[in-house]
Amino acid sequence: MTKEIIKRIEVKNLSKRFSADCKSSIGALSIFINFVTFKKEKKEIVVADNISFDVYSSEVLGIIGKNGAGKSSLLRLIAEIYKPSSGVIKTHGSVVYLTGMEQGIVAKLTMRENIYLMGSVLGLSQKDIRKKFDDIVDFSGLRDHVDMKVYQFSTGMLSRLNFSIMINCVNHHNPDVLLIDEVLSAGGDADFQEKATQKMEDLIKGGAAVILVSHDLLVLKRYCNKVLWLDQGTIKEIGLPNDIIEKYHNS
Repeated sequence: MTKEIIKRIEVKNLSKRFSADCKSSIGALSIFINFVTFKKEKKEIVVADNISFDVYSSEVLGIIGKNGAGKSSLLRLIAEIYKPSSGVIKTHGSVVYLTGMEQGIVAKLTMRENIYLMGSVLGLSQKDIRKKFDDIVDFSGLRDHVDMKVYQFSTGMLSRLNFSIMINCVNHHNPDVLLIDEVLSAGGDADFQEKATQKMEDLIKGGAAVILVSHDLLVLKRYCNKVLWLDQGTIKEIGLPNDIIEKYHNS
């Protein structure tokens, strides 16, 4: 039986602007002039400018662009971390936003305590975390370090712990919309990288509508149905991965 294709993400005429104070000097004379004239120079930062696109269930949209193009800001807008300045964003179903491999770990806590803390932040009950605890530990390969404070961990160990918590908690939610911001590099040795890649591949192919931000163009070619090229907050092009990535690479 064919799965029903559902529009999970709708973005229409989306714009987002931040205003920031722009001071060319912080000297006493500058402060005095600003005080006397009551003038304040403002700078507007545009991270999204009239963006429109849709993503359907089982579709993987890759987003590419240089640093500062607005890729991560766009995911935060869809995840409702930022509010749009104008335009419409609609998501249909449960949404999970994943960013970075070293987010949320508290250095002064043990590995065990961090699993319970991060699991709670990711929406699991204490009962669910207890059920998943052994899976998280076994996947990380760090069972001998469960009661060690994580400030003693190497960078690779931290990445493995973070990824193990994240992937097990996300699998528990079985989201309808999955927003992934540069999390496909899981750290650790070659064996861990291989099983982490397989886990992420299973998650991406699980039927959710996926938006994937990555600087790894080979990853985008491997997983995506289409690619959106962002340039200074605007859509430069959107289309088939090989076509858009080749144009981006040659730009």
